[in-house]
Amino acid sequence: MTDASERPDLHPASAAPEYAPADPDMPEGIESAPRDTYMHGHHESVLRTHSWRTVENSAAYLIPELHPGLTLLDVGCGPGTITVDLARRLAPGTVIGIDAASAVVEQAAGLAHDEGVANAEFRVGDVYALGFPDGSFDIVHAHQVLQHVANPVAAMREIRRVLKPGGLFAARDVDYGGVVWYPVSEGLSEWMRVYRDVHFWNGGNPDAGRALKAWARLAGFTGIRSSASIWCFASELEREWWGNSWAERATESDFASHAIQSGVADLADLRAMADAWRAWVADPDGWFAMPHGEILARKEAARP
Repeated sequence: MTDASERPDLHPASAAPEYAPADPDMPEGIESAPRDTYMHGHHESVLRTHSWRTVENSAAYLIPELHPGLTLLDVGCGPGTITVDLARRLAPGTVIGIDAASAVVEQAAGLAHDEGVANAEFRVGDVYALGFPDGSFDIVHAHQVLQHVANPVAAMREIRRVLKPGGLFAARDVDYGGVVWYPVSEGLSEWMRVYRDVHFWNGGNPDAGRALKAWARLAGFTGIRSSASIWCFASELEREWWGNSWAERATESDFASHAIQSGVADLADLRAMADAWRAWVADPDGWFAMPHGEILARKEAARP
């Protein structure tokens, strides 16, 4: 009988990727990456999954802290579905969403307009150089952002700067080191290997969820509360939505071009991964789970 430790398909994220830092668990380990690039891009298949996100399914840990009248900055807002939801909950407080991609910012602004949410606005912005004065916001929110930046501690320090004294930083990121699925699939195991290599190649860290607390402490935050939550895709509709999205992303999104540019995979490999995702979608036993780390961190209040 083969020992489980000899079965790489049973441990899809256990091997150290080629582009991983020497010690990816150390917060300082990824701060000198040669690239600092968003790996997914903004292909329609990517935005389709991002547009599913709401406060309820992506920021539930923050809900008890949301009170009407508070001001909030949403960093890396994407198509704006979470931002608009936050704005509804904080009205009449001002909510500003920023993203590096101008086309996505326009889409988010259109969503706010269509939904009649007047207290939400959107701008092109840079997490390393936020265009706001010190102490501007009660809350800064970042969902699935810090895994994609090469210097998360520097980003957090800039976020801390724009928070009011006593203000709250809320962050949530997936931890791909804990992602699991059923049934065993060589194709999905290969997808995970390539995904991790591409993520590191772009300067990010696919295991960011577990490091959020450490990064926040290095950035000077205090009173840090940590939690975890999970996305699970198992029903027929969930499998079709998530798996078919990734089947398309595997060959059409920036993930595909980055995989080829980095030499991690070729087009035939990517097509095989897409086929593996479609097979998973069709399997009634298919199940996929993604754990997330979460933090609520305070900027120290001003001393009397």
